[in-house]
Amino acid sequence: MQQEEFTVLEGTVETIVYHNDDSGFTVIEVNCGGELITAVGELGSLGEGEEVRLMGQYATHASYGSQFRAATCEVKLPATAGAILKYLSAGAIKGIGPKTARKIVEAFGDKTLEIIEKQPELLSEVNGISQSKAKQIENDFKKVFGIRTVMAYLKRFNITPYYCIRAWKKFGPMTIDVVNENPFALCSDDIGLAFKATDEISRALSLPTDAPARILAGIQYELSAANRNGHTCMLYAKLVERAQQLLDVSTDEIENVLYEQNQAQTIVTEQIGDAEYVYLPQYYDAERFIACRLSLIIKSIPDTMKSYDEDISRLEAEKGIHYERLQKKAIAMALSNGITVLTGGPGTGKTTTIMGIIELYKRMGKKVLLAAPTGRAAKRMSELSGYEAKTIHRLLEVEYSKGDQPSFRRNSRNPLNCDVIIIDEFSMVDTLLFESLLSAVRLSCRIVLVGDSDQLPSVGAGNILHDLIQSDCVPTVTLTEIFRQAAQSLIVTNAHDIINGEVPQIEVKDNDFFFIKRDLDQIAQTVVSLCRDRLPKAYAYSPLWDIQVLCPSRQGELGTAALNSKLQASINPKQADRPEVKSGPNLFRLGDKVMQIRNNYDIIWTRDDGENGAGVFNGDIGIIESIDRPAQLLTIRFDDRVADYTFDQLIELELAYAITVHKSQGSEYEAVIIPLAKPMQNLYYRNLLYTAVTRAKKLLIILGAPETLSYMVGNNRKTYRYTNLQQFITDEVLG
Repeated sequence: MQQEEFTVLEGTVETIVYHNDDSGFTVIEVNCGGELITAVGELGSLGEGEEVRLMGQYATHASYGSQFRAATCEVKLPATAGAILKYLSAGAIKGIGPKTARKIVEAFGDKTLEIIEKQPELLSEVNGISQSKAKQIENDFKKVFGIRTVMAYLKRFNITPYYCIRAWKKFGPMTIDVVNENPFALCSDDIGLAFKATDEISRALSLPTDAPARILAGIQYELSAANRNGHTCMLYAKLVERAQQLLDVSTDEIENVLYEQNQAQTIVTEQIGDAEYVYLPQYYDAERFIACRLSLIIKSIPDTMKSYDEDISRLEAEKGIHYERLQKKAIAMALSNGITVLTGGPGTGKTTTIMGIIELYKRMGKKVLLAAPTGRAAKRMSELSGYEAKTIHRLLEVEYSKGDQPSFRRNSRNPLNCDVIIIDEFSMVDTLLFESLLSAVRLSCRIVLVGDSDQLPSVGAGNILHDLIQSDCVPTVTLTEIFRQAAQSLIVTNAHDIINGEVPQIEVKDNDFFFIKRDLDQIAQTVVSLCRDRLPKAYAYSPLWDIQVLCPSRQGELGTAALNSKLQASINPKQADRPEVKSGPNLFRLGDKVMQIRNNYDIIWTRDDGENGAGVFNGDIGIIESIDRPAQLLTIRFDDRVADYTFDQLIELELAYAITVHKSQGSEYEAVIIPLAKPMQNLYYRNLLYTAVTRAKKLLIILGAPETLSYMVGNNRKTYRYTNLQQFITDEVLG
């Protein structure tokens, strides 16, 4: 909307129809000389009885008729005793209901709001209001109008109410002073404004470009970007180079800030061998804690060298099963050591081995807990083992949090009540989550970590499974034998061929692994046909729940962005009865398949059994069940959980008909389709192909050219991540 097209609407707020505390989105009825007009927009916190001056445009909503869409809102407090009574009676200020409002207004009349603001101690003269309650009323009054002041101030910098409210929650009445002094405070994790936006505020305030606060924010931005890319730290020289490019200041100025912040412990530098690394403190502390804790566990529960051969043989006889040599070794090792790592590819018997470990520990009277990083992985673990498994977050009892990091009820002060804990799909566990897990485990508790070391590392920062194995300090068993039943699956045998550097069989037409040769310009059309028509018809697969397209890249004509657009148009086309909403480059439509792309520990969900909780995590996939445009709410079903999103939160979602291989970790799908374009060296490599193939449970289809497949198998580039955990573990255990 252009400024010259705006219409001014003035009146009194008659009714608050809807208000969202997080986004500031509000629906109100405005009394304009006796005529009630519905107005919507990011109006912040309003109260019935307030006089408002709105600027915006009239629009017609398909379901709700004519509305005034407000772009700006100026508030004038009610001036008369009657208007003030209506305002306070409506609950505008916490602690004042209709009865109390009437008492206050009868005592102070037209000066009621002035008394609350400037002489709140006089409120205690009103019957029923104590001095402490008067103080509470004063604080809430300041809070309500403080938020408005902050929103009005930050609106000049095009900062949305979403970030204004987050800033107020952190800084309170000092918000404007903080922003004026250091706008880069808005970059903090618990506010989350982008560095570019804060830099624009800094320029608007004419702050110097070489200000230490700006340089520090740039350094933290680059370190955070490295964390998002999987690294726990950066090489010192690389960080200085990247920060210099971002900030356009001298390297000396950057190094001076690095030195000062290292002294203040807001940045950590560490010399490891010949290289110097830079950390954000939470990642440095996490790696050091993990190394120290593992060392204590290893030393607290030394291997007794007891033989468990008889126990295992008895279990085999009772269950009618036969463990191969490495499985027996893994079971005995898990029973003997404080911590054990069990790895192996598909079909090598990891689940059977886990079952043996659980059974023998239970016969010893030990309490065993099972967990996995994702809901789908935990559900699969439960189905295969017959025992309850939870997500790690649920096991640790995640709580509401500030910023991007969770807090857990289970920790060193309130540890888990168990003797043994078994974590499946451990390759997905990142540094910060593993730190939280170890914090909640007693030193006497046995830990069994199960995963596939040939898969891609976690989405979050770190390469934990790899570092534990490479340290040579943690007892590890790798299962290698493919069992007969699993060997009948080409998905399984070809996955092992791929990881061994052998080109998989692609000529077989009557198994579960299919290669369809297609030219580049034919692949997208074939993908759409398979998802929409061929697989649902042949196998009764749901395009939403059963079929998953996995792409090496987000970009290009066969990247997730392009394919999602085509698949959405084909599987869930635009229709009059399907509401939709635009968020950045994404268009979300009722019935769409979507994915959460960052951890959000504050989103509330309700499980089908009535249980409530919080937290939706990076990689969670769901279906849009409703879109309420007037209320600016979107509801998503994630398996057995339903969560509401405000429209401001849609920046955390993407379409998920096609997702990257990295985002698929820890999940399995009935059918997987992998479209391969021309090889891209950074993305077309063996471990990525292997991870994609092992996501398929019953059917796998690869489309492209045979030479592309051969290139990926031959490209054994490992995913390198900057982390020093391996060295820290070695130092702690052997030092």
